[in-house]
Amino acid sequence: MDKIYLKKTENPNQIKVWHPFNDQLFWKMKSIESAVWNKADFSWILPKNENTLHLLFKTFRGIAWIDMSELKVTAKKEPVSQNKVTKIELPQPSEDRLLEISDFKKYLKSKRYSESTIKTYAEALTTFLRFFHSKPILDIDNEDLIRFNNEYILEQKLSSSFQNQIVNAIKLYFSSRKGMKLDPELVHRPRREKTLPNVLSKEEVKLILNTHNNLKHKTMLSLIYSCGLRCGELLALEPHHIDSKRNIVLIKNSKGKKDRIVPLSGKILEMLRDYYKLHKPSKYLFEGQNKGQQYDSRSLQLILKQALQKTGIKKPVTLHWLRHSFATHLLESGTDLRYIQELLGHSSSKTTEIYTHVSTKNIQQIKSPFDDL
Repeated sequence: MDKIYLKKTENPNQIKVWHPFNDQLFWKMKSIESAVWNKADFSWILPKNENTLHLLFKTFRGIAWIDMSELKVTAKKEPVSQNKVTKIELPQPSEDRLLEISDFKKYLKSKRYSESTIKTYAEALTTFLRFFHSKPILDIDNEDLIRFNNEYILEQKLSSSFQNQIVNAIKLYFSSRKGMKLDPELVHRPRREKTLPNVLSKEEVKLILNTHNNLKHKTMLSLIYSCGLRCGELLALEPHHIDSKRNIVLIKNSKGKKDRIVPLSGKILEMLRDYYKLHKPSKYLFEGQNKGQQYDSRSLQLILKQALQKTGIKKPVTLHWLRHSFATHLLESGTDLRYIQELLGHSSSKTTEIYTHVSTKNIQQIKSPFDDL
């Protein structure tokens, strides 16, 4: 969830409101009559009183967190470390650029990009346009691409994945929307990081899944592990996607806009039947407080966090660790890598092969020379 920051101003009767770029946040703020747009630093100025605070909390309830820490206390200045990276604050985009970004999102939707890709590309392009806030879009050239890479991405030591997102977003925007012949390849793509997936032991998985007494919570976590699902795939499931006669789960329109089927465990099927009788979902298999609406992904993360606290597991486990553990445990039990690739929905076998590096089946059979000393 995005954050909105309330800050002090030179005028004790006013407060400044700053938020990261987001269409929804911008137009919500604009709907507040007392809010005045401050072009100097791309923020909002509002009168400082209880009515304003009440209105802000009411307007952004369920949409964004409101950070009031700066109004309450003055933070102590910490000595600047020589190795500390200075965060570059970018101004908020102007209204004409907000419209450009909005049009770009509409274009991506028309091309049937997934919601997550649209959000990622829009945020990446927004950062780029905010960096060149004073330069007309049509004047942006190849040298600007290199400058952005050196002065923003590398200077702040941002991740290689962010660098790739920026390149992809810029390439698509300027070629498809503006007809400009920029060359994003001038921004060197970083070498792919060879990180290994995080995997839990079967004993750790069992502890996590058996911790919750709440049937709904236990069923969701169990289904992710037993079928190797992504979080979004679980939350998009509908009751008819569970085929109890064929003992399969149909995953519709997953990553890469692909459908696939995964086997359904008999134990999970019994758990699902008990869950269905109790909750009777209407549209989605797992719904939130409002009928017909998907369960919130953040709430699901919180369920996992609560399970970890109860079990005492100190590892920074995420929901995706359960998917990685599913694949690794299958490999260790002798399942062919090609079948695991199909179950996970990987387009390339190279993606699936990474689990061979974390499987301990063969490694445990290797005898250390230390034992012979």
